Amino acid sequence: MGIKTYNPYTPSRRNMTGSDFSEITKSTPEKALCTSLKKNAGRNNQGKITVRHHGGGSRRLYRNIDFKRTKDGIPAKVIGIEYDPNRTANIALICYEDGEKAYIIAPEGLTDGMKVMNGPEAEIRVGNCLPLSEIPVGTLVHNIELYPGKGGQMVRSAGNSAQLMAKEGKYATLRLPSGEMRMVPIVCRATVGTVGNVDHNLIKIGKAGRKRHMGIRPTVRGSVMNPNDHPHGGGEGRAPIGRPGPSTPWGKPALGLKTRKKKKASNKLIVRRRDGRSIK
Repeated sequence: MGIKTYNPYTPSRRNMTGSDFSEITKSTPEKALCTSLKKNAGRNNQGKITVRHHGGGSRRLYRNIDFKRTKDGIPAKVIGIEYDPNRTANIALICYEDGEKAYIIAPEGLTDGMKVMNGPEAEIRVGNCLPLSEIPVGTLVHNIELYPGKGGQMVRSAGNSAQLMAKEGKYATLRLPSGEMRMVPIVCRATVGTVGNVDHNLIKIGKAGRKRHMGIRPTVRGSVMNPNDHPHGGGEGRAPIGRPGPSTPWGKPALGLKTRKKKKASNKLIVRRRDGRSIK
């Protein structure tokens, strides 16, 4: 998918780019596979803001994506590639031979009329989903399960892929997009190929209003607040934060503090962290 630019009839328009949607072949979503999304603007059941900078935005329908891909042995035909406002990747509408329709994440190279299939007997072809035990070492995969039968949880955003590095015993070793080397149960499923819409990271938002359309409200820096509003606030003119390190609005260490629990059960499955260090 390519990137389009705009005529600079305003200063913000000059720095704005967008997708040309050249991969999109179907413009309207499948109603039976959509559900309505209720907005909460970052508020909990008491009406209190628990996540800042959320609110507003265009209305969306949620497309129910089949992350599990458990309908085995039945070929499915790709009907169309659609835009999904809820994710960076595009989605593909597929129709199985028995008439059932489903949405899947559209990998790069998947086009209308192609066939996809799930299950251990599926071919090693873009869009097919099968257990890691049946995928050759070195293959690029996405939509990877962490727990058998739970559905794909890893490597689902635009342009990403993981590489199957090794298979040994009950586990397969994957190199994730972050550089982390991680073991996953070999019976977990993954989809062959790279997630499509690879140019998504090149898009420049260009103006504040476009962020508001996405449901993201403005973020104010702590250093321009008063000291009663933020630990970084106060002082005459531009002042340093006056602390050993940056803090959250509630005084907790921020930017660089590792918050992953040392005793997290899945730590033993991480072979190498994304910073290059091994897990001991």
